[in-house]
Amino acid sequence: MRKTIGRAYGLAMLLGATTTAAQQLPAPADAPTAGSAQGDVSVTIYNNDVALIQDIRSLALPSGRAQQNFPDVSAAIRPETVSLTVPNATIVEQNFDYDLLSPSSLMEKAVGETITLVRTNPATGVETRDRAKVLAVNGGVVIAVNGHVEVLRDDGLPVRAIFDKVPDALRARPTLSVTLASTRKGSRPATLSYLSRGLGWSADYVALFDDKSGTVDVQGWVTLKNTSGTTFGNARTLLVAGEVGSTDDDGNGGYTPRPRRVTMTRPGTESAAREQLGDFYLYPLAERTTIADKQTKQVSFLDAKGVAASSGYRFENSWLGSADEPRSAQSVLRFSNAGAAGLGDALPAGVVRVYVRDARGQPQFTGENRIEHTPQGSTIALPTGDAFDVKVQPTTVSRTRLGDSRWRTAVRYKLTNARARPVTVELVQGGLDWGDVRVVEDSAKGERRDAGTLAWQVPVPANGNATVTATFDTRY
Repeated sequence: MRKTIGRAYGLAMLLGATTTAAQQLPAPADAPTAGSAQGDVSVTIYNNDVALIQDIRSLALPSGRAQQNFPDVSAAIRPETVSLTVPNATIVEQNFDYDLLSPSSLMEKAVGETITLVRTNPATGVETRDRAKVLAVNGGVVIAVNGHVEVLRDDGLPVRAIFDKVPDALRARPTLSVTLASTRKGSRPATLSYLSRGLGWSADYVALFDDKSGTVDVQGWVTLKNTSGTTFGNARTLLVAGEVGSTDDDGNGGYTPRPRRVTMTRPGTESAAREQLGDFYLYPLAERTTIADKQTKQVSFLDAKGVAASSGYRFENSWLGSADEPRSAQSVLRFSNAGAAGLGDALPAGVVRVYVRDARGQPQFTGENRIEHTPQGSTIALPTGDAFDVKVQPTTVSRTRLGDSRWRTAVRYKLTNARARPVTVELVQGGLDWGDVRVVEDSAKGERRDAGTLAWQVPVPANGNATVTATFDTRY
C-alpha cells in the first residue's frame, strides 16, 4: 500500500487529505507546527549506538490520577529504560506511542471508516464530493462508493480525501504517555530519563606530516550523527569514549574480517588530564548545541602542533611462506600521544587521515587507517598504504625433516629500495606460535616480540638492497 499511494496520484490525494483535515480540526498541542515540548535537555552519547537522554520539564498536575503526554521524545527510545521522577507523584502506567501521523498511516487507520472524496473535473474545474467507505489498504486503496467497489487509481487525476478526524492512535511526534498519581495539585519539575538508539559519535583525525622536521600536526574532530527521528534542541552534550556493555550487542557470532593493514599500538601508561566515568573518558562539548534529526555535526576536540613523528616501512610475512615476486612494504607513520611528545591526550577510536605537503607546499592525502581507543603515552604505528619503491621478497630456501615431528626451515628475505635515500624496514616474521617454533639462527639479531612474531629493523641503502636470513626449527 505504501509504495502504491506514494506515487503521483496517491501522494497528491493523501497530502491533500492531511491538509484538509488540519484545516477543519483544531491543531493539537503536539502538532508538527508547534514548538518543541522538550525542556532542559542533556544528551550523553556512547560509541555503540547507545545514548542517555535526560529531559527536565515543568508539569502542571492536578491532585489524583492524571494522564501526562511527553511529546518529542526520541523515536528510537527504548521504552523499558524510561525513568520518570516527579515530586509528590508516582507512575501508574506508561505507553510509548510511535505510530506517527502521515498520509499513509492516516489512510490505514481509516479502514472501516467513511471519508469524503473530492474529485475535480480537469476540463471544467467542477468539484464533486462523495462519501466513501475505506474497505482495505493492501497494495492500494479499495473503497465502497455510490453502491459499488472502486480502486483509487494512480492515474494523475486530481482527487483529495477528507477525513472527519485524526485517529487517537496517531501522533504527530513520538510521544510517551504516562498516567501519574499525584498527591497534590500544582506545578513541579519532572525529570525524564531514557536510553535511545539512533545517536552516535566517532572521532576523526587529520594528521599533517612534515618529514623534514620530523613532526606531525594532529587535529581531532568529533562527528555526531542523529538518526533517532527526533531533534534535541540546545542540549548539553557529553561524549563517552568506550564500549559500554549492552544486551543489544550482536551475539550471532558473525565473522568480521580485520583490515589488511593493521595499526600496531604499544599501550601507554600515562594518565590523561580529562574527566573519567568509571573506565571511560569523557569529552564534553564546550557549549550547548542542537542535534537535529538526520544531521551530521562535527566539533573540534583536539589541536596539537609539532608532535614528534617519523615515517618508515613495515613488512610482515605470514608463517614461513615464499612469495613468487617482491611485495610492497607498508608505509607507516609513527608517533606517540605521550605528553613529552607534544600531544598528551587519550585518543578515542577513529580514523586518522594523513596528509603530506608536496613540492609546491600543498597538503596531499597519502592514506588513512583506524586506531582503537588509545591510552595516553602509547606509541602508534599507523600503516597508510603500500610503498611504491620499497619491496620485500621472502623465499623458503630449504626445508629438511629432522624426525617424525620436527622440520628445519631456512628462509631468505630480500629487501630492495629504489628511493634516493636510505630507509629502515621493520621486517616481521609472523605465525611463529604455530607448532612450537624455535629460531635456530638469523643473520641479524631479531627481537622476539611475542610467541608469534620475530622482528628485525633492517637498514636498506639508497638505490640498494639488503638480505636477512633465518633458520627455524618447527613441529610441522
